[in-house]
Amino acid sequence: MEIGLQVPDFTWPNGAPALGAELAEVARTADRAGFGYLAVMDHFFQISAVGPVENDMLEAYTTLGFLAANTERAKLLALITGVHYREPALLAKAVTTLDVLSGGRAVLGIGAGWNEEESRGLGFPFPPLAERFERLEETLRYVLQMWSDDDGPFEGKHYRAERLMNVPQALSKPHPPIMVGGGGEKKTLRFVAKYGDACNLFNTPDVAHKLEVLKQHCETEGRDYDEITKTVYQTMDTGPNGEKTAELVDELGRLHELGFDAAIGGVPTLPNLEALERIGADVIPAAAAF
Repeated sequence: MEIGLQVPDFTWPNGAPALGAELAEVARTADRAGFGYLAVMDHFFQISAVGPVENDMLEAYTTLGFLAANTERAKLLALITGVHYREPALLAKAVTTLDVLSGGRAVLGIGAGWNEEESRGLGFPFPPLAERFERLEETLRYVLQMWSDDDGPFEGKHYRAERLMNVPQALSKPHPPIMVGGGGEKKTLRFVAKYGDACNLFNTPDVAHKLEVLKQHCETEGRDYDEITKTVYQTMDTGPNGEKTAELVDELGRLHELGFDAAIGGVPTLPNLEALERIGADVIPAAAAF
């Protein structure tokens, strides 16, 4: 089982002037420790589950480019891109650029989006949920065409383009992996089965049921369920002095038994590096042995 680090909070004690240097050291430490994924949220305001809305927040794809320059092996993604924040051509080009400059380590994490407060606040369009799902499916079709040999036009209900040329193409073959995030049983998990290479679910009491729903959608779509990388959001809390390490390993083992291939989550004590090093020494080797 792979372990991934998400950095959801940039309000650190030394403030914005130190943020670049501290984030670079966090990324290098996580990369050396063996984290398989390095992720950021795709938000512009901080979300209430993490902190006050006014807390520091960095734009996702600029940050991922910075992280790429400071790492060598971890896969890089936004967990999860809101479909309404970027036109599909810009999104495909951003992920392609990240993939090329990182040596083939980009992942497109994408979902229907949800944060109305930041969308209204900054003036992003925020269509009704049904339309956002329509745009999500069209965007999935769009980026897959941009990452193919077909540079012809695209005609959809919401997006139209005359020539989907993408040069240079991504290094990842056949294309950067697509992670469709969310646990919606009717649409989101169906999109995983139809278009995705990975899913991302929250560690909720019904998470095993969500995997069964995904399996059913794979059968309907004629997709091999085992081809899909199953990832779960799990906070990587080892406690202030490591006292929760065994508890975390046990929970990761349970998630692996359910069928998850990777767990991605935040480490509460960043930018302090001790927990990252502890996870590298004690959690990642244990998870790899599952």
